[in-house]
Amino acid sequence: MKTAETKKASTKKAPAKTTQSKGKTVKAKSNAAEGLRELFVDSLKDIYWAEKALTKALPKMAKNATSENLITAINEHLTVTQGQVERLEKVFELLGEKAAAKKCDAMEGLIKEGESIMEETQEGPVRDAGIISASQKIEHYEIASYGTLAAFALTLAEEDAAALLQQTLEEEKEADTILTEAAYNTINFDASEEDEE
Repeated sequence: MKTAETKKASTKKAPAKTTQSKGKTVKAKSNAAEGLRELFVDSLKDIYWAEKALTKALPKMAKNATSENLITAINEHLTVTQGQVERLEKVFELLGEKAAAKKCDAMEGLIKEGESIMEETQEGPVRDAGIISASQKIEHYEIASYGTLAAFALTLAEEDAAALLQQTLEEEKEADTILTEAAYNTINFDASEEDEE
């Protein structure tokens, strides 16, 4: 029969090991986040940079697209993205933080991949399909980012910030749906016809 003391002792978890069998433990930078709030603010800076970079990349995608539906979708999302930048600035304000951008390596890579796709495809339906592909990768990254940020905000009892981040999350999901519909309604099929010629 276990006593209360032995029950407590048996429920304690063993300390986590810091070594990994196939890799090395990553050493934290001297300015690394120590708490969830710091990680939250740091992640906000990351997505703030990402959204601002996207406001520069979207016009280039629209200029290289040929489908009127795709051009309209990209231009409409540019307007939405500009609003999202402003919304992030409100989140920073709610937290008592200065709106500051920190380079987002993921978004930089996704934008570069989109540029490569445009360079590697001929103007027309095939390039349009490639632009949709690149755009959806960006949307999926943003959906993951805003979902995480909204969860962080709720955990930190920052309900107003969470509501703003959730609003952006819903917009990113809607943009992804619009891109999927554009791809399956015509663009992918037009691109597949290019293979048959």
